[in-house]
Amino acid sequence: MKFMTKIANALMERYLPDPYIFVAILTVLVLFLGIILTPSTPLDMIVYWGEGFWGLLNFTMQMVIVLAAGHVLANSPVFKRFLSFSARKINKPSSAIIIVTFVSIVASWINWGFGLVIGALFAKEIARHVKKVDYRLLIASAYSGFIVWHGGLAGSIPLSIATPGHPYEDMIGGIIPTTQTIFTPYNLFIVIVIALTLPFFNRWMMPKQEDVVEVDPELLLEEEQRFPPAEKTFASWTERSFVLTVLIGLIGVVYLIYHFATKGFALDLNIVNTIFIILGIILHGTPQRFLAAAQNAIKTTTGIVFQFPFYAGIMGMMTLSGLAGVFSVWFLSISNDFTFYLFTFFSAGLVNFFVPSGGGQWAVQAPIMLEAAQTMGADFAKTAMAVAWGDAWTNMIQPFWALPALAIAGLKAKDIMGFCLFVLIFTGIIISIGLLFL
Repeated sequence: MKFMTKIANALMERYLPDPYIFVAILTVLVLFLGIILTPSTPLDMIVYWGEGFWGLLNFTMQMVIVLAAGHVLANSPVFKRFLSFSARKINKPSSAIIIVTFVSIVASWINWGFGLVIGALFAKEIARHVKKVDYRLLIASAYSGFIVWHGGLAGSIPLSIATPGHPYEDMIGGIIPTTQTIFTPYNLFIVIVIALTLPFFNRWMMPKQEDVVEVDPELLLEEEQRFPPAEKTFASWTERSFVLTVLIGLIGVVYLIYHFATKGFALDLNIVNTIFIILGIILHGTPQRFLAAAQNAIKTTTGIVFQFPFYAGIMGMMTLSGLAGVFSVWFLSISNDFTFYLFTFFSAGLVNFFVPSGGGQWAVQAPIMLEAAQTMGADFAKTAMAVAWGDAWTNMIQPFWALPALAIAGLKAKDIMGFCLFVLIFTGIIISIGLLFL
């Protein structure tokens, strides 16, 4: 395995382009595929691209905030001490890989936004204290836990079909509760087996000592916050006022208590962002320190701001041209009663390369897959979960979702994708077994 991962990493470092170049190539590829495989003209495909370009604007802002707010929280004195204390308990590279992977899996199963940020922040802190740990593998391990998100509590597809009034309610005869999706034996089997084995699989990929790439010390340097001397003015007083922090923090905490008291343990991206922001405000103590931390954090969001619109454009071409449907129908044409869920999973994995959004992918594939399930007498709930797992699966080699973790770590996609390729293969086997035989 060490030899194979070494080759994979070498190939990725040599041939995998920057994420922006990757999305640019995907854009051109989808445009030509749409012209070849659908009745769309070149102008049609360009128009579809333009119409979809801003389709992820709301989501892009959410991702910018989850990354920036996670940074702000991590750089608060209390949280830094907590991360440092936890990291100091780990003294071996092998333990670091195992623990980071498991923490990321648990956090991602609870909420994907929480898992993406916390896993990477914890991994970076561990790199400060554990010597001779391969930093590339450490960050790849933190990202690998994201594989379980769509089988977890915040999975967008299972939550969508469990909500009254969802778009496919008439087709499937109502709602499908999470007891038939997230908490089914096959889904729990997949999640539990991944949680118990992936940490050790990642450890197995640890390179030989002479091939270890330790963290660049410059990536761990923190910009020192410097503040002008206090002045006897109202503006200066408010900037340093702990009272204002307490009042805003109290408002936020009361709202969060109300939210969880009335809606249960409902964690969506907006609530995760609210938690991060309120905790960041409280733990930094004064508005001045909070704003300084936010200013530093926002520098890490460049990749998201300027790449997500291109993915939205690709999604526009895939959906409006019908190209996503062409891919799905092709997989359905070669499936039978036994392989239906497996090929649904594979088709979703392929479509996810071009539509890397759980909700967006479900909108594209649901009409086709649910109608096929109805024709074949297959289970609607399991069909939906097969799409969900396919969406999560190929995220391992799709830079779209790795951008937040890479921004926190200070790495490039090619640094971790060699390891993530083997995570894709390993987890793909587990997911396939769960969908085929349980």
